[in-house]
Order: sequence, then structure tokens, then C-alpha cells
Amino acid sequence: MSMENYYEDDRRDDTIKDQYLTFAIDDEDYGVEIAYVKEIIKMTSITKVPEMPSFIEGLINLRGDLIGVIDVRKRFGKPSKEHDEETCIIVIMYGDYTLGMIVDAVQETAIIPEDKISAPPSAKLSYSNQFIRNIGKVGEDVKLLVDVERFLMHE
Repeated sequence: MSMENYYEDDRRDDTIKDQYLTFAIDDEDYGVEIAYVKEIIKMTSITKVPEMPSFIEGLINLRGDLIGVIDVRKRFGKPSKEHDEETCIIVIMYGDYTLGMIVDAVQETAIIPEDKISAPPSAKLSYSNQFIRNIGKVGEDVKLLVDVERFLMHE
């Protein structure tokens, strides 16, 4: 890699540093690092796949690519909810994986600097809390920041 490309890569990383795509599940606000977000799409038909964990809704065809879709509500142990006009799929890329996350609503892209992020309380974590890496403060709001690796890979 030439030095010129090295600096271009550094600048690209700086443009997304501290940025999170925030979304809602019930009355709770969550965030996922923007570096993992490929795109946001409207709900589409999902093909069910037998014998998958209950939180995996199935597969979608995204411009010719088959992508697994996870229902975030179910992944967090919350009851199912009828999809509405705000329900959408956040398509994320993590390493070699591309997956969709069904969320109640996408909110905004928020900048959350490191000094506004803290570890979750040290109390015993519940099932849904095991996927929260940190807690971010945006103004007076609190965003639960998702640990993408644990969310995707942990049974």
C-alpha cells in the first residue's frame, strides 16, 4: 500500500469514527456502529428456513444476494410485533457476513464521542443485555450500543 493510499484510508476511518445508526425497539433506543451498516431497506418478503433459531426470520433476496435476516425483537427476548410502515431492515456487514436486522424504526445517525460512552452497569446481565457493549449519551438520551459480534455469533 502506498503512503498516499494509507492516508486516504485514515481519513475514511476518521469520517465514520464515533458515528452510530440509532434505532428503536419498543421504547428503547439502540445504536450500531455506522462502519457495519451497508444500507437500510424497507421490509420485504422473507423466505422462512426450517429448523433455524426462532430469532432468525429467514432469507431475503437483495439484488441477487441471499441474506439472512434476524428479528432484533426476538433476539432480545421481546414479544413479536406486527410490522408497520416504520419497520425496516438494517443490512450490516461483519467480516465475511452480511445480515439483515429487523428493527421497529430507524432513528438517526448520531455522533457519540468516546467521552460520552460508558460500560454497562456491572449488575448481572440479562439475556437481552449480553448484546450491549456500551451505553452512549446523546444530549439527554441514552443509547444502548450493540456488540455486533456477540449479537451475530452468540447462541
